Amino acid sequence: MEERDANFVEQVVKMLVDNPDDVNVDRTVDEMGVLITLSVHPDDMGMVIGREGSTAKALRTLLRVVGARNNARVNLKINEPEGSERPPRVEREPVTQEKKTLDEVVGDIQI
Repeated sequence: MEERDANFVEQVVKMLVDNPDDVNVDRTVDEMGVLITLSVHPDDMGMVIGREGSTAKALRTLLRVVGARNNARVNLKINEPEGSERPPRVEREPVTQEKKTLDEVVGDIQI
């Protein structure tokens, strides 16, 4: 299993990102198991994390499977690139709609 898990992560991430040369994977082993640390180009962080963390979650799930097949606990840490900034969250105005009765809604439908 030596390095197979790290190579797996590296190959998958290189296929996802726009800057594959900037993908760096480090593997360390301690009493807790295997820790794979992933670093990518700042512009590629969104591709690695995915919408609501879905891509990162899928990578971690696949790594657990790889580890389970080899009786090892494998964790993934994604390093946030230096200088990266998250834009401040923009609060939106709540959308208010006027309440209509069912008869009014049905009356608005044109056949």
